[in-house]
Amino acid sequence: MTRRTLFRDFDVVVTMDPAGREIPGGFVLVEGNRIVRVGEDPSGIRADETVSGRGSVLLPGFVNTHHHLYQSLFRCVPGAADSELFDWLVFLYKRWKGIDEEAARISSAVASSELLLSGATTTSDHCYLFPRGGGAILDADIEGAAMAGIRFHPCRGSMSLSEKDGGLPPDNVVQREDEILADCRRVIERYHDREPFAMVRIAVAPCSPFSVTPGLMRESLALADEYGVLLHTHLAETRDEEAYCLERFGRRPVDLMEDLGWLRDDVWFAHLVVLSDADIAKLGRAKVGVAHCPTSNMTLGSGIAPVMDMLGSGVRVGLAVDGSASNDSSNMVREVRQAMLLQRVRSGASALSARQALRMATIGGASVLRREEELGSLEPGKAADLIAFDLSDIAFAGAADPVAAIVHCAADRVSLSMVNGEWRVRGGQLLASDAEKWIARHNELASKLVRP
Repeated sequence: MTRRTLFRDFDVVVTMDPAGREIPGGFVLVEGNRIVRVGEDPSGIRADETVSGRGSVLLPGFVNTHHHLYQSLFRCVPGAADSELFDWLVFLYKRWKGIDEEAARISSAVASSELLLSGATTTSDHCYLFPRGGGAILDADIEGAAMAGIRFHPCRGSMSLSEKDGGLPPDNVVQREDEILADCRRVIERYHDREPFAMVRIAVAPCSPFSVTPGLMRESLALADEYGVLLHTHLAETRDEEAYCLERFGRRPVDLMEDLGWLRDDVWFAHLVVLSDADIAKLGRAKVGVAHCPTSNMTLGSGIAPVMDMLGSGVRVGLAVDGSASNDSSNMVREVRQAMLLQRVRSGASALSARQALRMATIGGASVLRREEELGSLEPGKAADLIAFDLSDIAFAGAADPVAAIVHCAADRVSLSMVNGEWRVRGGQLLASDAEKWIARHNELASKLVRP
């Protein structure tokens, strides 16, 4: 018989449904891996387990739309921490060349666990680094995320332009384009799950306009069409990227993507910071998605993405922590707060509310990954991906609005997390029994890898 779990008596159940319902004292009933009822009065409902939420707020799990999980091995590296993007990349490529399967597996498990603790129940990972001799990096990445138990959208990334070809990466971290496309096919055929509530879905993701050729961008698009998977890349992150595209291609980044056929609704871009009004109009007409990465953009001095303008134009906007070498954490709820604050710096105190920021982190992110029918809100028929914040902590003392308090009062971690009907966090603690061992090994690997 399918197990039933009743979440009841929460101070507020924040549904993120189309009406934006918030239910004081509400309940959610889960059967197996899906939500079957949401409402005000749970009287008469029988369940195998009842979770009382007094003093807590219940929400749908956050969806992290862009990450580089391996970068949790490279936090606060001297020589990189105070650099802008191109210099930062050139410096770190010399360290990243040492990544292998074990490093990918352990960093994926650790970073995914950090995401779970901070409210993310689904994450993407843009895995574009495949050093020679490193082994099956993406396979290990998928294994690590499964160890943690997070819902996973790994992107088979690629770099084919090395320094000798006019790109930024050294030769030993790029691949031949035929090799890249063959492995994209392999990982899609092996791992991509098209079934409802899938725990793994693959996307095809050339790294950026300055690390692959236009030919590979077109071939990647054709391959994604063949298999019916999403497309992802970095775009319009910095002024340096804009200058590179103008010099090399005679076009600004968004115009280049338009020429390559990449402005479409099964594409999402990371960043989109350096945009003109014409760019935003094009992106909106195409209904593309964007992974907004406020902390990374601030850390690297890249600028402030025009999020409110993109939302107004029809761009699907989600939030993301980006890699831990430019964040330097994988804390999703902190990213929600940063998103709210940064738009207020750009456009005034009324620019983005706490609820709007939470919406981008939930149903907004689900829409970016084209899973809005399954994820991102607490509604009957959707996946049982739920999180809660305990407001009894001193950080929330005196807060009059419990929902806004999650963002304004700087929440740090969830009290509980359920992914696909399985418990991942209880009492603010990870349930993965090996987490301490992962962290210890992760730190050993990090200390070796930071040396060039």
